[in-house]
Amino acid sequence: MQAKAVGLYTGLPIDDPDSFQDVQIDVPQPTGRDILVAVQAVSVNPIDTKQRQAQPRTDTPRILGFDAVGKVLAVGELVTSVMTDDRVYYAGDVNRPGSDAEYQLVDERLVALAPKKWPLTASAGLPLTGLTAWEALFEKCGWTAAKDANQGHSVLIVNGAGGVGSVAIQLAKWAGLTVVTTAGQATTTAWVKQLGADYVLDYHRELEPQLQATGLAAVDSVVLLHSTDYYLPLVTPLIQPLGTIVAVVTNSQPLPMDLLKPKSLNFAWEFMFTKANYQVSTMGSQGVILAKLAALADAGILQATTKQVLQGISAATLKQAHATVESGRMLGKLVLTAPFDAK
Repeated sequence: MQAKAVGLYTGLPIDDPDSFQDVQIDVPQPTGRDILVAVQAVSVNPIDTKQRQAQPRTDTPRILGFDAVGKVLAVGELVTSVMTDDRVYYAGDVNRPGSDAEYQLVDERLVALAPKKWPLTASAGLPLTGLTAWEALFEKCGWTAAKDANQGHSVLIVNGAGGVGSVAIQLAKWAGLTVVTTAGQATTTAWVKQLGADYVLDYHRELEPQLQATGLAAVDSVVLLHSTDYYLPLVTPLIQPLGTIVAVVTNSQPLPMDLLKPKSLNFAWEFMFTKANYQVSTMGSQGVILAKLAALADAGILQATTKQVLQGISAATLKQAHATVESGRMLGKLVLTAPFDAK
């Protein structure tokens, strides 16, 4: 049985006619802990664009896509957490064929039932950003993942209007943290305030005087979601001794880690695909986190961050989506909905 998909054979600029191609692939069958999902909507993230750009030449089309919602069609013999006809959502595994295909295999430990009260377009925009935000705040920074459990403490989220930042602000507020974030336009400032940010710093101006003006002498933790090379030296003076800085964006130059020593600051990377890539014993925590995020969504505590929707999944629409993400002017998330409509 064949299925429609969107693939690439080598990394090319997104405006190249061959950057994406509509392809046909075999429909895989699930075994072990895998489930087969009929993909109903996908989201495009910066990792999609980076993976596309770096793709070495291959004779077999590489299928990207690391955010999806869909219906379970079949399950492997060891699956216990989901059943056929369940609607699930997930980010998946960056080392396996992704969700830019009609049908996808994914490990049951990486999925959860999608929010019941959210539309497909909202659910598809949550897994990768939600997992990244949750792991950054509650695993790397060490804050307690419970309502109002961290009152009296604070976090600075650099780039709060992006996909991860839009979820991180909401989770931090739910957990009782005072949230400081950065923005640079009226639209992004309004968006992060709507999400619950207590203070918004203009990243065009020096950050330290703006933080002092809020009445906060320093923050307890920092989550860097943009330009780690640029922001690490800027945020180090803004954080309390013994605090934690979590970075998501890969550095392009050696980082000045000596700046962290006087305050004994902790530094951690957050890459939500690590657990699946290395099949660590805690891999199943991602399914648990997604279930908790779905509960928060259905309770009205989380608001959806999908801001743009494209109809149909094809080489043409994925080129449009990648171009938008690469522009660096994203507000929230961009989602594409089935059908896979390559002509």
